[in-house]
Amino acid sequence: MLWALYDRRVVVTRVSFAKYMAVLMGGISLSVAISSARDTRAFVAEAVHADGTVIALVRHARSESNAVAPIVRFATADGEAIEFRSDTASDPPSYTRGERVGVLYRPLAPHDARVDDFLTLWASSVLFGAIGAIFFCTGVAWVVWSIVLARKAADLKRRGKRLATTVLRVEMNANVKVQGLHPYRVFTQWRDPASSAARTFESDYVWVDPTPYLEGRTVTVFVDPRDPSRYYVDLGFVQSGAARKSARASTGSSARRQAAQRVS
Repeated sequence: MLWALYDRRVVVTRVSFAKYMAVLMGGISLSVAISSARDTRAFVAEAVHADGTVIALVRHARSESNAVAPIVRFATADGEAIEFRSDTASDPPSYTRGERVGVLYRPLAPHDARVDDFLTLWASSVLFGAIGAIFFCTGVAWVVWSIVLARKAADLKRRGKRLATTVLRVEMNANVKVQGLHPYRVFTQWRDPASSAARTFESDYVWVDPTPYLEGRTVTVFVDPRDPSRYYVDLGFVQSGAARKSARASTGSSARRQAAQRVS
């Protein structure tokens, strides 16, 4: 289980799980891409070339896709006739029956053969590499951004000017969804008692609906005295309340299961 540090309390969130899972899945995909590339490179270094002919196009028996793979026949340097099915299938087909193609095969294991083209040789490496790079970079950027926000919050809470603000509204960003959750942003207002000028603040995103925890209370905002444009809207009580609610629900569910087991 993965944990996220927020307002010096450790709370479990599905969003933080997704954040680290993106890094993990990206790392796994990149590892697969590197392994595949090494395997292909070793194969190409050992393989010799032959001319082959596509004798059939077949679809995987258990696949619902219309993608088909070529069956290729070629002759080794010793004159042995070999047939193999390419591991790469496509829709529409990349080859036609009777088409001449280049073949690479291992001299000591001629049945280990592949069609000599970039897609067949390197598609797996490129695909997993691209997916891995996207997930890994996204996850790392997300983690780094979370650390930056946490440090900013800690700095402002330590030396910022404390303001008690009132809640104006809560907005949900319906355009963003992670692990089935939408982020929320809280807008608050503070009125300067000396000039009566009003100032509005907006929070960072939180991944639980803060509305039930805002009723009848003020929200603390910490403002940098040297740069008033830097501030932090403290919604730590929202995350803490959600964590306690989740813990109570989990405890209640566990108690109900134990009671049901005793009855049965």
